[in-house]
Amino acid sequence: MKELNDIDYKQLKKLFPARAPNAHKGDFGHVLVIGGDYGYPGAPLLSTLGALRVGAGLVTLASHQFNLTGINAVHPEIMTSAIDKPQDLQPLLAKASVIVLGPGLGRSAWSQDIFLNAINTQLPLVLDADGLYWLAQIPQQRNNWVLTPHPGEAATLLHKNQAIPETERLATIETLIKTHNATVVLKGQNTLVGSPGKPIEICNAGNPGMASGGMGDLLSGLIAGLIAQKLDLDSATKLAVCVHAMAGNLIASQQGQRGMLATDLLPAIRKLIN
Repeated sequence: MKELNDIDYKQLKKLFPARAPNAHKGDFGHVLVIGGDYGYPGAPLLSTLGALRVGAGLVTLASHQFNLTGINAVHPEIMTSAIDKPQDLQPLLAKASVIVLGPGLGRSAWSQDIFLNAINTQLPLVLDADGLYWLAQIPQQRNNWVLTPHPGEAATLLHKNQAIPETERLATIETLIKTHNATVVLKGQNTLVGSPGKPIEICNAGNPGMASGGMGDLLSGLIAGLIAQKLDLDSATKLAVCVHAMAGNLIASQQGQRGMLATDLLPAIRKLIN
């Protein structure tokens, strides 16, 4: 199993050419983040911020209207759109180049309807959080998606009653890749990343300070933001995992591990991706 390290990070970054002087926002893709049942605005917002900070040209946050109040006052760069019913998604899907589905999505009837409408798109898809729950309940087949489970979500996908133990992590990601024909990130200490037909790689960066709410949502946004900029799913996912973990280490070295928030990583992410 190959280790993802600083050398890989530098090689992956070379996939980014210098931006042309006449570049415009349309050159760097449009990420659509779908999630946020009533009372869960934070998770999709973190994904949105992650996509913006790795350089996506446009990002739209689609959620309940209730969750969108005030977001533009704090983050005017984010486009927002209320999706009170599944049909509201259709014009948004037509404009997007990649989707994040699941952060804060919830497990209500609304959540299920949104999942079923979004999953059928042909666009590249990053599936996280409650999106993974719904995938376990309603299995789907695709060939251009990224799944980002932590050990508990991986267990749900495999219909097991307990979180995946450390000794089974490699076998678990291999099974998920094969079963879903997907690029998979198995999060946790020594995050594993793999794609169909490619070797599993391990990221040894990161630290226990990153064990706080919202870190996974941020990672999903990073992956989608890189896919929006025309990186293939495997390269985008590996680079996002590297940048995410290295940003956590940078913040820990400056401020310590305890009290680290997902939003603390955003300046470091911007520095690393540049």
